[in-house]
Amino acid sequence: MDSLPLLIVTDISKNFGGVKAVNKISLDIRKGELMGVIGPNGSGKTTLANLITGFVKPSHGTIAFHGTNIQHLPPHSRVRLGIARTFQMVKPFYQLPAYKNLIIPLCSPRVKKLAGGEYGDRDDMALDLLEEVGFERDSRVAYKPASTLPQGYLKRLELAKAIALHPDLIILDELFSGLSLAEVASIIPIIEKLKYQGKAIIMIEHRLKELFRIADSIIVLNYGEKIAQGNAVDVMNSDAVKKAYLGAEVG
Repeated sequence: MDSLPLLIVTDISKNFGGVKAVNKISLDIRKGELMGVIGPNGSGKTTLANLITGFVKPSHGTIAFHGTNIQHLPPHSRVRLGIARTFQMVKPFYQLPAYKNLIIPLCSPRVKKLAGGEYGDRDDMALDLLEEVGFERDSRVAYKPASTLPQGYLKRLELAKAIALHPDLIILDELFSGLSLAEVASIIPIIEKLKYQGKAIIMIEHRLKELFRIADSIIVLNYGEKIAQGNAVDVMNSDAVKKAYLGAEVG
């Protein structure tokens, strides 16, 4: 794991009117590290992801990526620097075949730059990516309109779109939501492979048992504030966390 943080978030805050959606949260993550972000609904998890990816501007604080402050950059500029994400609510191009959904990220300026100005055969690249996330290469699923795909394949497609950008940091917003235990079990090795490749990963999740299996560290948010941070055992034993969120799960 890299000794220097890839991403450093310092005292980041976001106010919506009089509501503090995120209040002075700090964190850092290194290459090859997976950080889980948990908390009750409305605790600020997705707002934190939106702040890191540029979909909302902070009211206070800084975000440094690769040593450069990025808190004022728009989302597409952060993508060029190497930040990608999935969304809790998948929104593919429903009328396009699944593999055609990957053409836009595969044509991005970041991918072109990393490829030395040459894209290669984008259809083949798209099919390779879909196979990597669990689409069967010898089936017709990749060629079907996205509108016909079940939730499990749509979540895999969402992950493939993020991977297609060759990011250094991937933020996964409830990737496991709506999936069966078998589907989650089949996606976990894909995430572990991304870690092995040196990707930094931030996972926002409600599926705690599955998240704790693969996370290196966990932060817990409640009412926009970070109330705990550490490994899964430390977090689950925290009185503040039990009171705010985990009481039913830790007994």
